[in-house]
Amino acid sequence: MPTYEYRCLRCKKVFDMVLSIAEHERLKKKRTSKCPKCGSSRVEPQIANFLVQTSKKS
Repeated sequence: MPTYEYRCLRCKKVFDMVLSIAEHERLKKKRTSKCPKCGSSRVEPQIANFLVQTSKKS
């Protein structure tokens, strides 16, 4: 499952959430992600690095 990175606009904490793509889309529409430090729902997604791993064909 993908890991999404968010930043709290209230306390400035950056945190990760492991969500399925469907869960991420649902939270994005409802804006119900909450900061684990202060509990604020004023969070914004961050652009983060990601890793793609493919299988090697022999």
